[in-house]
Amino acid sequence: MIKKTDKNQERLVRHKRVRRKVSGTASRPRLCVYRSLSQIYAQIIDDESQKTLVSASTLEKEIASKCEGKTKSEAAKIVGETIAKRALDKKINEVVFDRGGYIYIGRVQALADGAREAGLKF
Repeated sequence: MIKKTDKNQERLVRHKRVRRKVSGTASRPRLCVYRSLSQIYAQIIDDESQKTLVSASTLEKEIASKCEGKTKSEAAKIVGETIAKRALDKKINEVVFDRGGYIYIGRVQALADGAREAGLKF
């Protein structure tokens, strides 16, 4: 009997493995990415105090209006630029990138490139 693999379960295993080593501090918080079929979310998290410092997603009205008529990768880049601007406003310059168990290609890469272009260092 052929068993079908659960790709999201495999992603969660990869994410847990990465999270053993990657942790956000007050001086260098963690930029966490979550991607669903139609949306992309990004958060900057301080794991020591367990607080989300900055967040952005394609569901927010101001970002959604910019993303109309664009591809998902272009929308991810806009989210990356937005989260970088919000982080720089809160004086967060450096972060640790947590790709959430996703392969670094496509929308995850576009979000990271957008954040780097807007001035975030990682």
